[in-house]
Amino acid sequence: MSRMGGWSRRYLHATRTIANLYDYGLQVEQKIQQQLGNSPERVRMNLFGAINHALATALETNDRAVVFGEDVAFGGVFRCTTELQQRFGGHRVFNTPLSEQGIVGFGIGLAVQGFHAIAEIQFADYIFPAFDQLVNEAAKYRYRSGGLFDCGGLTVRAPCGAVGHGGLYHSQSPEAYFCHTPGLKVVMPRDPVRAKGLLLASIRDRNPVIFLEPKILYRSSFAQVPLEDYLLPLGKAEVVQSGEDVTLIGWGAQVQVLCQVAERAKEKMNLSCEVVDMMTLLPYDLETIAQSVKKTGRVLISHEAPITNGLGAELAAALQEQCFLYLEAPIFRICGYDTPFPLANEQYYLPSLDKCLDAVQQLIHY
Repeated sequence: MSRMGGWSRRYLHATRTIANLYDYGLQVEQKIQQQLGNSPERVRMNLFGAINHALATALETNDRAVVFGEDVAFGGVFRCTTELQQRFGGHRVFNTPLSEQGIVGFGIGLAVQGFHAIAEIQFADYIFPAFDQLVNEAAKYRYRSGGLFDCGGLTVRAPCGAVGHGGLYHSQSPEAYFCHTPGLKVVMPRDPVRAKGLLLASIRDRNPVIFLEPKILYRSSFAQVPLEDYLLPLGKAEVVQSGEDVTLIGWGAQVQVLCQVAERAKEKMNLSCEVVDMMTLLPYDLETIAQSVKKTGRVLISHEAPITNGLGAELAAALQEQCFLYLEAPIFRICGYDTPFPLANEQYYLPSLDKCLDAVQQLIHY
């Protein structure tokens, strides 16, 4: 009974987490609808639908674009590639063996030959067997050839982050490993509109790109997504919400948590928080972030990955160099703990709304 009770509590927590994100996604969608109206050129999609639409657009507009990975011909684990093989054929959307090193190595070979190779790693946790291919081959190909060759047509998609019940092998956020590698670009969207525009920009970029998709947002984040073929620039951050008192910096699903923190800080403490979404993690947009920090003087950086040597540490170092004389308090980081990602205690591990809100209060009263 106690074991069943524990499982019930964990699944109840997971359900509540997803429900909270779903409610917040609906609030964001309503704001977007108010701004844009009911344009016939936009369709309500969740995040995995926007990914699917972006992949279809890439395949339609370039006959040298191919999609491949484990089970993608059947739609994939998260249904991001649903019906693509039926529309574009088995020679352009196809399954691979269960070998991440082979998937990325094959993608590098295709990209070098001028294809737009769009590889899917089923979970970001499984990307590590392909680490050598990404870091020592894809990232260095242009450099080692003196600019004669590149594999810029390679895009590696991977679902990442917590999902409510994933445990240590299905919940990791490995962005920091790749953000240490010159020659790669690393991208993580926060909603369907950004997912489509950033994915298409990644596919068409002349550098290998690792495109990380927060899996908890696949079915909980909604927006009115343009049907047109559009790109969002890589290397640019976005100020999601303007504010004067504290800068909150995040990416992926954590941006939605920080937006909730900003709302709660306004209600409870009458504080005006500015929320900045990194979007592109490598190369990151220090200029936009520093402008925000110089305005507010207080900074909270939050990510799901472990705190030690996470991307938040790099941002904190860069910001203290750029903004030292403007800071009113030390830069705070609220992140995952330095442990394997837990199953039973996931709610204690994640950088939650309450943890971030407490950090905002400490920043103000420092």
